[in-house]
Amino acid sequence: MRFQLFSKETFPPLFASIILCFLLTSVSAQKKDLSDEQMLKGKPTNITQPLPMVLGWVDDSHFLISKKSNTDTVNQTYLVDCKTGNETVSTTDALKKPESGPDRTVYLKGMDLFFKDGDKPEERLTNDSVREYTPTLSPDKNYVAFTKEHNLYVINLNTKKENKITSDGSDVILNGYASWVYTEEILGRASQYRAFWWSPDSKTLAFFRSDDSRVPVFTITSEVGQHGAIDEERYPKPGDPNPEVKVGIVSADGGNVTWANFNEHDDQYFGQPYWRPDGQALWVQWLNRGQDNLIIYEVDLKNGSKKEVYNEKQKTWVDLDDGSRRIKFLKDGKRFILQSDQTGWNMLYLYDITGKLINQITSGKFTVTSVNQIDEQNQVVYFTCRKDNTARYDLYKVKFNGTGLQRLTFGEYTHQTNISPNGSYFITTYSNTAEPAKMSLVDNKGKVVKEFADSKGPDFNTYNIAKTELVRVKTEDGLYDLPMKITWPLNMEAGKKYPVLINIYGGPGAGTVYDGWSFNGQQQWWAKEGLIVVSMDHRASGHFGKEGINYMHRNLGYWEIKDWSQCVKWLIDHGADKEKVCISGFSYGGYMTCYALTYGSDYFTYGLAGGSVVDWSLYDSHYTEKYMDTPKENPEGYKSSSVLNYIDKYKGLLRIYHGTSDDNVHLQNSLQLVKKLEEAKKHFEFMVYPGGKHGWGGNQSMHSTNENNLFIYRNLLGKEMPKIMWR
Repeated sequence: MRFQLFSKETFPPLFASIILCFLLTSVSAQKKDLSDEQMLKGKPTNITQPLPMVLGWVDDSHFLISKKSNTDTVNQTYLVDCKTGNETVSTTDALKKPESGPDRTVYLKGMDLFFKDGDKPEERLTNDSVREYTPTLSPDKNYVAFTKEHNLYVINLNTKKENKITSDGSDVILNGYASWVYTEEILGRASQYRAFWWSPDSKTLAFFRSDDSRVPVFTITSEVGQHGAIDEERYPKPGDPNPEVKVGIVSADGGNVTWANFNEHDDQYFGQPYWRPDGQALWVQWLNRGQDNLIIYEVDLKNGSKKEVYNEKQKTWVDLDDGSRRIKFLKDGKRFILQSDQTGWNMLYLYDITGKLINQITSGKFTVTSVNQIDEQNQVVYFTCRKDNTARYDLYKVKFNGTGLQRLTFGEYTHQTNISPNGSYFITTYSNTAEPAKMSLVDNKGKVVKEFADSKGPDFNTYNIAKTELVRVKTEDGLYDLPMKITWPLNMEAGKKYPVLINIYGGPGAGTVYDGWSFNGQQQWWAKEGLIVVSMDHRASGHFGKEGINYMHRNLGYWEIKDWSQCVKWLIDHGADKEKVCISGFSYGGYMTCYALTYGSDYFTYGLAGGSVVDWSLYDSHYTEKYMDTPKENPEGYKSSSVLNYIDKYKGLLRIYHGTSDDNVHLQNSLQLVKKLEEAKKHFEFMVYPGGKHGWGGNQSMHSTNENNLFIYRNLLGKEMPKIMWR
């Protein structure tokens, strides 16, 4: 049946409105419902389709993509000409491979290290009963460094000569191998405990030597075997002694170690160092124990002497960098671009190589999130920021002198961009909450050259899809508009009250709400079942810069609950059942869930809390003291942020679950909460996962998911969980 819409001149306006409503209702009624298998078993829907994969730039005006054409059965590689937009079949051989020395790889097989040189047979480099860790090639691929028994080694791959750089490694002396708190909080888990770094010219190796002998031991017990087992972990908690770290510098061919001129016994932290691009000096990040004074020193490779390059102080804290973000050296060797949030907003600054400020590049109340590319010839920096909408990412450019600021991306979307080698073009993948991702080619003036892909599938308009939208909620003090992303129940009825499921993480600078397309079967299932599914961010989530994050100084928990309570009030005014507001989170999110069911129990009635911190005196020194200072310095802050001090306010239902071998947030946290609840004769649920760390897999993961879903069905939906939901 085909309908024809007439002009308003043909029918009176009222009658035309009635006809339009009828037509829209008819179209909606013709849409299909997603099947259970489509929502929960991954059966294809064709609501969306894959975008091409960008394989890389061939040059400044050509790039390769992998995709299927209308006639292809498998993916083909296509060369895209940016000037014409034409696509031709190609191969990945068109990509230029960066010059990086010979075709060599090193890898572990079992406990030993092996070496492959091009097409030659593999060679065994080590052969003993001790395991090697984090083998890392030098940039020229002539050396490999690794650690073994907490000592640092280097092998010359041309001569196969092995140099043992250090010899004092032990359970508490770690050379080139990071202690737990450095891996978790400073170098990052991706480091896999590696604490050594090659110079760009491959001539020198820098490393950390950590003395953990004064760091208290935390004992983790295991249920395995007849007598169980224990794991002893050097884990500093707030106020405890930290590892004592030295910064060493050594030649690739071995020899004496030069130690940077720091007093290892001082209460301090070192961030991942930067090598100056010429390899002639090492820049070391130093941070005091109070974490409010960052100094970057240039260290002489020969004698370890140091001179100050950069010094920043803040009233709250300064973050250490992982060695890739804060500083971008320019190729001229005379300048660098630095990021800092000292004004309350992360901005870009231009310095000369001695550390003298030339000028501030960006300014204003917005957040620069990354430097994408630097065009030194034209004195332009391309960067991503959250400027026009804090829930969106855009690409901008600006001249080194701070002039010519220009947004290059377009529309009401969040963008992910990929810039050509010389910055003439960029590819953007963009979407918003209502529109699936598209892909376009844009020039460096912001003009769209070609729209070449759309992830909207052929069946996008044929299914009933639950509405997802991003709304803003004003904080109680009127200072901020908090972002909240909501998927509403399918076929929601006016006047009816619906249960709410809120998924959060929380924590300083850890926002999760962005204006981008998201669609998954589980989300649609909950909407069909009648849940309002929500994610929401508070003032300190990163949307409002360091200015907003600073509110959390010495006061974790308070502002999250204060702001999220405003969001819950808004939800109640828009159809939420105030008796069925469930909050769910893991790790810091677990902390916030427990805090919400105690301190914030006037607004939150149910909670699913996994791997939770319950009192900040129980977590590690570096993370906790950054925000809270030490318990001695801030006793009231530790008291007010502790879940354990609000047990009398608990009145809903909390499900607590935790891995017994969690080496990050110790099971001790949940056990102390359980004991407090028991002593107060409060009803709650508790589940442990034997052997589980900060997360777990396999059938235990499925069990955890099933138990959480059962909780939701019983307490929010008031019915039995369908068989199809079981994993």
